[in-house]
Amino acid sequence: MKRSNILTVVAFSMTILAGTSSFAQDTMMKKEKTVMVGGAAMYPSKNIVENALNSKDHTTLVAAVKAAELVTTLQGEGPFTVFAPTNKAFNKLPKGTVETLVMPENKATLQHILTYHVLAGDYKAMDIVKAIKAGNGKAMFTTVNGGKLTAMLKGKKVMLMDEKGGTSWVTIADVHQSNGVIHVINTVLLPNDKM
Repeated sequence: MKRSNILTVVAFSMTILAGTSSFAQDTMMKKEKTVMVGGAAMYPSKNIVENALNSKDHTTLVAAVKAAELVTTLQGEGPFTVFAPTNKAFNKLPKGTVETLVMPENKATLQHILTYHVLAGDYKAMDIVKAIKAGNGKAMFTTVNGGKLTAMLKGKKVMLMDEKGGTSWVTIADVHQSNGVIHVINTVLLPNDKM
């Protein structure tokens, strides 16, 4: 067989294999139990960052994670539990706050705030509710930045209280990721200023 024919056969075979791989991946993703967040399906086989990039409700959070240089961390093995504020949550902050935080000179402060939204470990809603019940109505969690978050139940909804006394509701729970879980929240949580 001529060299040009061999190359054509090899290229054709690679195209078929790539197509098969893509088809297999598409089929696997269609079988996954997804949750819709920000108009996009969140796939349990993707990591926290890969899924967050597709959510129209989390563009501010994604921009902040990039500015804080936390992308690699949140793509890591984990597991992590992320309380993910929506764009509307960030909009509740005083005007100009987000723009100031994403400036390079404020990276440490932004990292401090964002890592306050992360727990080391995979805490499903069921785990959080169980901890609240075991704590007679309150559960204290230590965040990745060393701060404390308090979880409580109000009716059947989980409410989080930050170190400054601010509160946030979990609006979408148990968005499973390959490296943990996301719980969507409606207010940015603020740690104490000490770093």
